[in-house]
Amino acid sequence: MSASSSTPSAPVSDFLTPGAGPKPLAPTPSQSRFQVDIVTEAAGAAEDKSPSSTTLPSCDAAAVAPPPPPPGGPDANPGGGEEAKGRFRVVNFADPREAESDATSPEGEGLQNGDTVMSESSLHSSTGGQHHYHYDTHTHTYYMRTFGHNTIDAVPNIDFYRQTAAPLGDKLIRPTLSELHDELDKEPFEDGFANGDELTTPEEAAAKEAADSKGVVKFGWVKGVLVRCMLNIWGVMLFIRMSWIVGQAGIALACLIVGMATVVTTITGLSTSAIATNGFVRGGGAYYLISRSLGPEFGGSIGLIFAFANAVAVAMYVVGFAETVVGLLAGADALMTDELNDVRIIGTITVVLLLGISLAGMEWEAKAQIFLLIVLIAAIINYFIGTFIPLKSKEPMGYFGYDGVIMWENMGPDFREETFFSVFAIFFPAATGILAGANISGDLADPQLAIPRGTLLAILITGIVYLGVAVSTGSCIVRDASGNLNDTLSSQFMANCTDAACKFGYDFSACRSEKGGCPYGLQNDFNVMSMVSGFGPIITAGIFSATLSSALASLVSAPKVFQALCKDNIYPGLAMFAKGYGKNNEPLRGYILTFGIALAFILIAQLNVIAPIISNFFLASYALINFSVFHASLANSPGWRPSFKYYNMWVSLAGAILCCVVMFVINWWAALMTNVIVLGLFIYVSYKKPDVNWGSSTQALTYHQALTHTLHLSGVEDHVKNFRPQCLVMTGYPNSRPALLDLVNSFTKNVGLMICGHIRTGYRRPNFKELSTDQARYQRWLLKNDTKAFYSPVFAEDMRQGAQYLLQAAGLGRLKPNTLVLGFKNDWRDGDMMNVETYISMIHESFDYQFGAVILRLKEGLDVSHIQGQDDLLSSQEKSSGMKDVIVSIDTSKDSDADSSKPSSKATSHQNSPAMQKEDEERKAATQPLLKKDKKSPTVPLNVSDQRLLEASQQFQKKQGKGTVDVWWLFDDGGLTLLIPYLLTNKKRWKDCKIRVFIGGKINRIDHDRRAMATLLSKFRIDFSDITVLGDINTKPKKEHVSAFEEMIEPYRLKEDDMEQEAAEKLKDSEPWRITDNELELYRAKTNRQIRLNELLKEHSSTANLIVMSLPLARKGAVSSAMYMAWLEVLSKDLPPILLVRGNHQSVLTFYS
Repeated sequence: MSASSSTPSAPVSDFLTPGAGPKPLAPTPSQSRFQVDIVTEAAGAAEDKSPSSTTLPSCDAAAVAPPPPPPGGPDANPGGGEEAKGRFRVVNFADPREAESDATSPEGEGLQNGDTVMSESSLHSSTGGQHHYHYDTHTHTYYMRTFGHNTIDAVPNIDFYRQTAAPLGDKLIRPTLSELHDELDKEPFEDGFANGDELTTPEEAAAKEAADSKGVVKFGWVKGVLVRCMLNIWGVMLFIRMSWIVGQAGIALACLIVGMATVVTTITGLSTSAIATNGFVRGGGAYYLISRSLGPEFGGSIGLIFAFANAVAVAMYVVGFAETVVGLLAGADALMTDELNDVRIIGTITVVLLLGISLAGMEWEAKAQIFLLIVLIAAIINYFIGTFIPLKSKEPMGYFGYDGVIMWENMGPDFREETFFSVFAIFFPAATGILAGANISGDLADPQLAIPRGTLLAILITGIVYLGVAVSTGSCIVRDASGNLNDTLSSQFMANCTDAACKFGYDFSACRSEKGGCPYGLQNDFNVMSMVSGFGPIITAGIFSATLSSALASLVSAPKVFQALCKDNIYPGLAMFAKGYGKNNEPLRGYILTFGIALAFILIAQLNVIAPIISNFFLASYALINFSVFHASLANSPGWRPSFKYYNMWVSLAGAILCCVVMFVINWWAALMTNVIVLGLFIYVSYKKPDVNWGSSTQALTYHQALTHTLHLSGVEDHVKNFRPQCLVMTGYPNSRPALLDLVNSFTKNVGLMICGHIRTGYRRPNFKELSTDQARYQRWLLKNDTKAFYSPVFAEDMRQGAQYLLQAAGLGRLKPNTLVLGFKNDWRDGDMMNVETYISMIHESFDYQFGAVILRLKEGLDVSHIQGQDDLLSSQEKSSGMKDVIVSIDTSKDSDADSSKPSSKATSHQNSPAMQKEDEERKAATQPLLKKDKKSPTVPLNVSDQRLLEASQQFQKKQGKGTVDVWWLFDDGGLTLLIPYLLTNKKRWKDCKIRVFIGGKINRIDHDRRAMATLLSKFRIDFSDITVLGDINTKPKKEHVSAFEEMIEPYRLKEDDMEQEAAEKLKDSEPWRITDNELELYRAKTNRQIRLNELLKEHSSTANLIVMSLPLARKGAVSSAMYMAWLEVLSKDLPPILLVRGNHQSVLTFYS
């Protein structure tokens, strides 16, 4: 961290502990990465006597003292002295010999010359206690004393684990591994964030808002969760439908219905508690819990419909309230217009008032909720009191007080035009308020404590009350009553009456037999609880309270959830609703939107159709919350450590299935519609691929499955039917050789493994941290460009050693390469021939490791990294700020097989996460390596060869028209030479190309050889358009071509006949690549064959889109590298793109099933 980039902070004197007299004047240091309580230790026993002394041993200070301050006193240098080199900063401390004078001197005279060098980024105090420091002049390390040991190593501290700008406190950064481990003369590497701790931009903004806001209203578990959940669960259903449910289903089945609903909500409550206690919970409720568990795809889809469901639920509850009011008005003959329009008028007025309460702030909303809860509890108590006060006046309406006969009669079901499941569907929406507390998670003081305790206790209390109401109504009220005092039973008919009412002298059989039925009783009167209660109007007030509280909770929940969704930028067009206002970050825009949706549905005033969909939206959320817990437990991620232990993954899975079943029980078409909407949103978010990383269980399970399958695969023997080309491609930087990358990707994508090997050599100590960062960066680059490959860089002393590393260690288990792919070394004659020796040795070693070998040659070349515009394009990806990597080949030329990187020795090597984020934004597709430069920089014109090179490098990115892939299968290598073109022509870009096969043969057997090859290809089930048998391969090549070859190899011949034997042997040892006369004569026929094959290639395949040809072999130790390179050169020159292929001579094709 340099001085120029640091920002001023508090002076050192601010950090010094009190009690040392007047503080000496000190320079303003750069912003430290650690919070520091600097307490320097004095010499000798002074440490024990005055632990808070601000003194330093003079010998230590003097040992590293820089030149004295400039004339004019310390104030003449406001910057605090010169910056030390590298990571060290000059900081002033008081000299112990001047301690007494410091106490009496004016403040400006206390500064001493004994400036001490300390590490700018190695100070911290995390315990709040006093730490003692001294400076070790021998190691140039500034130590901090922790638990009696001098070290800059940090003790465990919660502040190290916070995310950036976390609302709970400031984030400290522990000393990096480089600061503790690297040599002192080496610039430490900036670690940045570890393991994905960094926040996304919206998360960081939200965290800063939370951190900056003071005086924010936060709720405890009672007011924040328990009250809200109870109010939402105790809906209007309790007062106007519970008695009807008992009448239809009977006491036993009514209790079963309540029990089933409670089981579903309890399992969901347990799952919610588990997720909520697995880390810090921000605002967003169900959306936050699901998205951070299952990822943005599920979270984004469910978050949108959950917010919408809450918004429409406001309308449902308000219309319920309005209908009750209109019913009272109709009873008093006080309707304003007609019933429907009165519902609209009262509903509109009500929702405006509720909006006003919400906009007044969460504190006012909470007070309103508490008031409504008191009214609601009073109504429930009022009902239960009424059940113990039987009145003669209520008997005609079916209420006789608690009686065993009534209870027994009402124990069984009496379904009238209903079924068990239809009655359950009517009741279940009453239980869907369990997330009311979790939805305002951002406004809870301690969500991890409040959500489990408040939610589960609310489910328990409300479940008991529902069961109590079911039993009490069924025990004291008969199913049917006429309300007529004259329906008494005479003594003579007493013997024939079997109803429970007969015991009390009433016979309601007459009204039951009539067409209209009885107006009173459990089955007929929705307001029976009001009739039973001690004071009827309180029940009406309870109905008002239940509807208004549920409406208010939904009106608050919808904007909060929607705001969290918008902050995460899952749906870019909704970003305007992410803005919050005031100290509580209130989503005012979200309130207005929710108000608009609710008002629209209130004006429709026909919610019977929309109500089942809303219930299904809530159930879909519950199902995903349960599934989240199962999924996280199944993934077995070490990060899944909820402090709430009372959950079980299989119970959660059962809960998720139950929720799905209940969705279809309530309304099958609404359930289908819900699933279609969730699936559609899921596909949309998956397609958009939001740039977020929340460490979801989806990632964890993907890893778990990959590990399991990889291990399983390792226990299975290879089979020829399952052979796949698994390529180690020596690309260097992946975007340096686009043609090589694109062609191999064409036949390995979704078929086989592809590893981009990059050997980095240099003359400085390898920076492995930089290598690791590059690996992550280029892996992202490959994924972003839809190239299914892995990037595997290695540091090595030379290219040969690096190739050996990769050939031995690349891959994992069965996912290991079996084919080495190289780019042809076009410039082999221009540089050091030892590089050719290394290049050829890589081919030999690939065969030693039982690899196949593939070499791609384009006559224009492969490497585009030297082009200025291309280099600018790559710079943001390859090189971080402050680092100057030079892309070089083996011989610093442009067309070798692999790259090494030689960063400047003067370059620093720190890379920051912000820079990485910027690189992500600026990253271009690998398929577009053209000169796309910044508008401010001038466009550099390309020379003709570079222009051709760029065009050639993109030729495999385009769809290949109707052409041919010519396969010159001269030698049987196991079938790889034939398999690669077959895989290639199966791809969309190459599907219009036909395969033409060329084989060697004898002139007098051409037809026979053609038929034999056609039979073989048909058995392999490989389509071909033509087979050509070449009978003239062994014809002597043209003399001018032979002469050109001899002229080409002339500089590389040993010419041992012209020198002493000893001198020849010495030269051969020092330059093993040289061609001996004996070797030249011995392989004359093979040389002529390569020259002749080039002539035939030009004759038959000059217009092919791609040539795939058997790679000639050279015996190791017998054929020099220059000779082998010359063969490859003369064989492949002046041709369309040519792929020289040689398998490992084990079958990769079979015609057996």
